[in-house]
Amino acid sequence: MGSKIFRAKVLALQNNLLSFAYTLTSNRDDAYDLLQDTTLKALDSEDKYVDNTNFKGWIFTIMRNLFINNYRKQMRSVVVVDQSDDLYQINMSQDSGLETPDGAVNTRQIHDALNSIPKEYGEPLSMFISGYHYDEIASHLNLPLGTVKSRIFQARQRLQSMLADMRYD
Repeated sequence: MGSKIFRAKVLALQNNLLSFAYTLTSNRDDAYDLLQDTTLKALDSEDKYVDNTNFKGWIFTIMRNLFINNYRKQMRSVVVVDQSDDLYQINMSQDSGLETPDGAVNTRQIHDALNSIPKEYGEPLSMFISGYHYDEIASHLNLPLGTVKSRIFQARQRLQSMLADMRYD
């Protein structure tokens, strides 16, 4: 497809794209920003477009993906401001159950619960908690990846159950 034809197709869809952008953002200014980003991305990606494919679907997918990526970026950059008197703890909701020492499971109980899990489940969980990735755990323990994931899941379920029981003792 020629560059002029491509640009004409992009320009022909501007009204449709703006409507879709407004649907996604619910804000006029953000919709215009998203439209501009989408148009630039589409024009930059002209060489990636394959002829005889749905052009409208392709460009709407670009817009949707840009919106999702921007939303995720915005959620990651949310800043938590601590307004407590002592300025070193994040405010907790009142129903967290951790306002009093009786409402929390102490470190010793967590350690005991971890040690009570059978080694075949506890070792993969400990490695996972330490920051190892599933594939690293699998190669270290000579286990299939699915087995590692399953054992970590089961260990977490057991640990959660044990700690829930301890909290109410």
